[in-house]
This record gives sequence, C-alpha cells and structure tokens, in this order.
Amino acid sequence: MSDSPAKTSRGGSSGDSRTDEQLIAAYCAGDKEGFAQLVARYERELFHFLYRFLGDRAAAEDVFQEAFLQVHLSATTFDAKRRFKPWLFTIAANKGRDYLRSASRRATMPLEAAISPSDEESGRFVDMMKSAELVPGVDLEAAEERERVREVVMRMPENLREVLLLSYFHQFPYGQIGEILNIPLGTVKSRLHAAVAMFASRWAEIQQNRRGGR
Repeated sequence: MSDSPAKTSRGGSSGDSRTDEQLIAAYCAGDKEGFAQLVARYERELFHFLYRFLGDRAAAEDVFQEAFLQVHLSATTFDAKRRFKPWLFTIAANKGRDYLRSASRRATMPLEAAISPSDEESGRFVDMMKSAELVPGVDLEAAEERERVREVVMRMPENLREVLLLSYFHQFPYGQIGEILNIPLGTVKSRLHAAVAMFASRWAEIQQNRRGGR
C-alpha cells in the first residue's frame, strides 16, 4: 500500500461497480484508485452526517479528512468479513466525538451559513435534512420550518443526536448503529426512544410558542 492516501477532495461520485469491501482490499493491494473510489462513494453522505453532528462546516471538513486518513492508516487491519460502511461511520463518529470533547469553544453556526458556495447543489445546513427539496423563493414557510428542525436537533445532547442522525437521516439498522457507537442493542433502542421523545417535546413547544405569538 502507498505511504499516503489519494487526495480526499469532496465532489463527484463513484462509478466503480466493485463493492466497498473489494475496493478496500484493492487499496491494500496497492490500487490507489480503490481509495479514491471509496472517498467518492461516501463523500456526500459522510460529510452530511458530520455536518449535522458537529453543526459546523469547517469542523466537518476537518473531521471528514481525519476519518479517511484513519481509513488509510488502518486499511490493512480491516476485517474483510465485516461491512465497510459501518466501519467507516464508526471511525467518523469517534473522530467527531473527539472533536467536540477537545474543542475549548464551539461557535454557533449561522442559520444562513452556506455549505459550499462553489457547489451549485449545496445550500444551508437545513437543506441537507431528509425532506423535500425547496424551490428557492417559493415556500418560505417550509424553509423556516426546516431551520427550526435543525435548531432542535443541534440542541440535543450528543449521545441522543448521533443515534437520531444514524437511524433517521442515514437509516442504519439498530445493529449497525450499535456497532458504530460501540453500545448494546438495548442502549441503541433506549437512546433512540429518548431522542425521538425529546425532539417531539421540543418541537411541540416551538409550535405552541408560534401559535401563542400570532
């Protein structure tokens, strides 16, 4: 395997028909393209997970790079009997938690902050939420609602936010969430239940305040 990974630039998509596991095996055998294809395959989804989890574009960019650097460093230790995607998200989640715990201060991300001004498909954080795409200037109320959703998610405790993101936004099954977060299945279910309950409660408060302000 090479001494350094291929550049982990975001943007583009993977057209390789090989499975993730075949790509990581090819990379370990010296095929740099295998690594590049993995980055292309997961660049959007993993970045979106990190952005939702960290609430900061620059932090998500940094942790994204760190996660794939770790993939490069640990590629030869990957268990071929496992699936690559949960392993990748395990690395990313750990790197994300490390970032949150080591940061001496966490700046609040402006609601109007752009994901990437140079990317025509990017928008604000809330536009990455799992909901219908908004046509600019057509439905302001829908845009405002997604911003409120974003605020509720970002104010949740880290352990509840991460399980909610993995389950709802990325649709990992419970077993894989437990593998990613290194927690028992029962804990996954209890945290997800608590996360949904907390979101529902805070969302109800927001809606009630809106009605009271009219």
